[in-house]
Amino acid sequence: MPARGKINWSLDIVGQREDGYHLLDSVMQPIALCDYLYLKNDDELSLEIGGTEGLQADETNLVMKAANALRRHAGVTAGAKMYLEKRIPMGAGLGGGSADAAAALRGLCNLWDLDIEEEDLLAIGLSLGADVPFCLMDEPCRTQGIGEKLTPIPCGKTYPLLLIQPCAALSTKEVFAAFHQSGAAASDLEGCLVALEKGDLALMNKCAQNALEQASIPMRPEIAAAKEALKENGALVARMTGSGSVVFGAFENEKTARKAWRLLKKAYPHCILTQTSL
Repeated sequence: MPARGKINWSLDIVGQREDGYHLLDSVMQPIALCDYLYLKNDDELSLEIGGTEGLQADETNLVMKAANALRRHAGVTAGAKMYLEKRIPMGAGLGGGSADAAAALRGLCNLWDLDIEEEDLLAIGLSLGADVPFCLMDEPCRTQGIGEKLTPIPCGKTYPLLLIQPCAALSTKEVFAAFHQSGAAASDLEGCLVALEKGDLALMNKCAQNALEQASIPMRPEIAAAKEALKENGALVARMTGSGSVVFGAFENEKTARKAWRLLKKAYPHCILTQTSL
């Protein structure tokens, strides 16, 4: 099962619930960069991980949490041997963990021959994390609420992307706390939707903001430097995705993106060439 990462073209914080959860309004799109989850039937439920260090394969892992949540919902005790091949950087704002959980839910439904309503599957996903329902949808969407309100966005064009992770991962909790002191500007959401539908990067650059970016930059100035480097090398849109720490640059064509990649990978060891997906 491929587990595709995502970018936030825009990200706005529009409120906060009494329980502390922030209400979001975001334009999100899957990207070609993905992890891979391999599954086969087994008597027990187990997980192995390759491609990265420091990620636990125990019950705290989102893949295992997804599997156990699915078993509880379906009332089954089926097992599976799972192997997760990580390619998406961690602590990046690219939704890697959420994508892995979504792949586990989809893959185990197939493996165990479960007939679960889409609405129920999305609810299970939301219980695991705000980005999991989007990763289950796996298409460009406007995402609202705490991640449960998903509206597919017409989008007929893909763009080359350069992903730079210029610094250590950020604490999501600290970023959201800093947001309340940042006075970040809001996106023109309607303009972002039009830009995505029409394939207009110049309009997207004009309309899109990431409300968490200005909160993150004082803690990680490298983010601002990476944005500037991407713009200097031809990116028409350069933004931090999610709560960081990856900055993406969107390019009009692959030739320009590849040229930028050849230059910037010398300065940034964590520099990945990929593209958006539909």
